[in-house]
Amino acid sequence: MKKTIAVVMAVVMLIGMVGILAGCGDKAPAEDNAGKLTVAVVVAGKFGDRSFYDSSKEGLDRLVADHGVNPVTIECNNENHDIQMKNAAENADVVVCVGWEFYNIETIAPDYPDVKWIWIDNATSAPVENILNITYAQNEGSFLAGYIAAAMSESGVVGAVGGEDADTINDFIVGYEQGAKYYADETGKAVTVVKNYSNTYDDPAVGKDCAIALNDQGADVIFQIASACGDGVFEAAKERGFYAIGVDSDQKFIDPEVIICSMKKEVGGSIYDAVSALIGGDTSRWGSTWVADMSSGYVGIGYGEDGSTQQIPDDVKAAVEELAGKIVSGEIIVDSTR
Repeated sequence: MKKTIAVVMAVVMLIGMVGILAGCGDKAPAEDNAGKLTVAVVVAGKFGDRSFYDSSKEGLDRLVADHGVNPVTIECNNENHDIQMKNAAENADVVVCVGWEFYNIETIAPDYPDVKWIWIDNATSAPVENILNITYAQNEGSFLAGYIAAAMSESGVVGAVGGEDADTINDFIVGYEQGAKYYADETGKAVTVVKNYSNTYDDPAVGKDCAIALNDQGADVIFQIASACGDGVFEAAKERGFYAIGVDSDQKFIDPEVIICSMKKEVGGSIYDAVSALIGGDTSRWGSTWVADMSSGYVGIGYGEDGSTQQIPDDVKAAVEELAGKIVSGEIIVDSTR
């Protein structure tokens, strides 16, 4: 009997050792252990903007629903970005940093080689083995927004409120200006683009003041590129009677009477697709920069849900679709600050 027990115990110990050894190695998960995968989304500002940051949260929510990942969310509130990256890396298998402010990722990530990192909206100066950079061709979508703004303007003046005078925001603006000019050249209509910067992403009151200042210059269609400040742009549009264009997410639901369309940048969708691929065992994207553009469907124009109030005529929408095709084919090259 003792001999039998000893044999059984030896088998149990052997099985246990096999299990331990199987747990070693690369952290790239397989579908069958996806429930143990922890994904942290760290935003430079805070959630609640119904735009850039909230889109990243939507991507995480979809990963929870479809793959059973363990979610972690961290708001930096525009400070302590490095500390929060490290906090996330101590507890997560995948850390998604949302915002250009996480530029120290390229020195921090190598200290956590078993963690897969995703940097949203910027790229490291050189490839880092465990970082996937995701940037977006927001200039392409903004070209279409500028065309729409010019087509919908009665005054011949259209505006843009940017969150700050920086390359990423200006990448939207140069595309917007080029699209408005394209419409002007196409129709012979004089179109002027005016702009200003809120220098904050969190204060709707500042966004409202910026929009009013542009409206005072004659702008009757204003593109908001300032995250939560955009709520103030929408408020000004409602009070002053001009049109607004949303950004990043399809924001028409916020006020369908004044928001005529949105320039969509599918942050949540790109996060979802990258992590889903990782769950399936594909680590090939890491160590590179993925440019999510119009051809891949991550950048474009949203007109709201079915049944939403529509201000843009069908012929303008058709022209926009045709222009999108020309951008994808390379017939139209959109200016960029990148």
